[in-house]
Amino acid sequence: MPLTRISLRAGTTDAYRAALVAGVYDAMRETFAVPEGDLFALVHQHDAPDFVYGPDYLGIRRSERLVIIQITANATRGTEQKRTLYAAVTRNLTRDPGLAPADVFINLVEVSPENWSFGDGLMQYGPPEP
Repeated sequence: MPLTRISLRAGTTDAYRAALVAGVYDAMRETFAVPEGDLFALVHQHDAPDFVYGPDYLGIRRSERLVIIQITANATRGTEQKRTLYAAVTRNLTRDPGLAPADVFINLVEVSPENWSFGDGLMQYGPPEP
């Protein structure tokens, strides 16, 4: 059920972008119990003028390899589970494709289950129809 958006500077290889998707997905499977096959990810590449960020915000030194990951998921997880997700994503992406931990920016957007339709015009996770 998570929807993942990954934004980064343009100019990376297909394999690099695939490693980003795999690293995030594997972390969600490990920490958020996302089922096999529940993979919906969009990768957005931006030219430098369209990818703007604070390179030193909060004392974190970000490089031009910064990757911004936004995960939209049901609001069902506690603080510790979220911390574990952030650590797992960062661990995976430092291993492959070799990002620095400072270049992994994660934003979790939580929504109610009825805010999803996975197809057929149905509300798969919402309350039953009256």
